[in-house]
Amino acid sequence: MQQIFDVLIIGGGPAGYTAALYAARAGLDTLVLERMSAGGQMALTGDIENYPGFEDGIDGFTLGFKMQQGAEKFGAKTEYTDVLGVDFSEKIKKVNTTAGEFFAKTVIIAAGANPRELGLQNEAAFVGRGVHYCAHCDGRFYKDKTVAVIGGGNSAAADALYLSRLVKKVYLIHRRDSLRADKIYRDPLKTAENVEILWDNVVSELITDKRVTGLKIRNVKSGEEEEIFCDGVFVSIGRKPATEFLGGAVRLDDSGYIVADETTKTSVNGVYAAGDIRKKALRQIVTAVSDGATAVHFAEEYLAEEF
Repeated sequence: MQQIFDVLIIGGGPAGYTAALYAARAGLDTLVLERMSAGGQMALTGDIENYPGFEDGIDGFTLGFKMQQGAEKFGAKTEYTDVLGVDFSEKIKKVNTTAGEFFAKTVIIAAGANPRELGLQNEAAFVGRGVHYCAHCDGRFYKDKTVAVIGGGNSAAADALYLSRLVKKVYLIHRRDSLRADKIYRDPLKTAENVEILWDNVVSELITDKRVTGLKIRNVKSGEEEEIFCDGVFVSIGRKPATEFLGGAVRLDDSGYIVADETTKTSVNGVYAAGDIRKKALRQIVTAVSDGATAVHFAEEYLAEEF
């Protein structure tokens, strides 16, 4: 007979493995479905300095692996597979994957969010050849070179500052005339001698040979175009939630995030959303971890009432 798990968790990032830890410790039969490696997007992060308990910081891969070990110590299982679709129409939920179908009484969706792309014609072809989405992962390849960072929020500003300590010059390209980033990032950017902010500009084209050699940018106010030389470009314009596989099974907001409040409850009974995939004000590792614990709390209540 097909095994029916008490808790099935889609995504092995900080929200997913915290949920797995809490569920397994509570004696619930728990399965985590993860497509890449423990930690999710966190695993691609270099130094994490704002997660409590690590005064010298910790890299995302190591933290993700430790979270997985903690959950599996208490009996949580991990299956590495891609989720293709879900069916939440019955009391027993079904999740379809490349490894087959899995069934569970409750489901916690913690699939996270992925970097948003610029949408340029040849962008995908030059990923890893001058186009990057993680400064901490790939910045070291550009020591003493020139790079561009695209964006104006906290992530873009943090990326620009990080890269400024490695490279010869950083262009920070933003489509508005002021940054959305917090003051803690704006002030250091003003004093960074090798950072030049190009206001009111968008990237209209990648200039390439065998790899990226520059960018064509367009001023959104004047319409004027110019070319700038750079060895690499780091795209930091936000993220898109990994909710395509849900196929409308739960309610989403206009940006594609799952509508769920601080209880993590979705529009379907017995289904919860934790971490970056949920509509929320702040997306950080600590808030993802909090969501994971919260989701299991309400999943336990649901299981006690319905099963």
